Amino acid sequence: MRRAARVDSNQKKIVDALRRCGASVLITSQLKNCFDILVGYKGVNYIVEIKDGDKPISQRKLTKGEQKFCDEWQGGKYYVIESIEQALKMINK
Repeated sequence: MRRAARVDSNQKKIVDALRRCGASVLITSQLKNCFDILVGYKGVNYIVEIKDGDKPISQRKLTKGEQKFCDEWQGGKYYVIESIEQALKMINK
């Protein structure tokens, strides 16, 4: 039986901030070797991996599965964010 996926401690705050701005957010962090959230905002979809900016840099790297997904995905851009500020900057480009 598979254990529950680890969720970065800042994920809830980032998701809440995006939703307050009017974005749709689908949490996918339970999917293995994928990404954490899919964000829809003003007709654009964002594939987002969330890393905890308070952790050491070595612990913020993509896992092998996440990196493989990122390298092979042929859709939109894959974003790696660590903060609410980065999330809001991403959708307001």
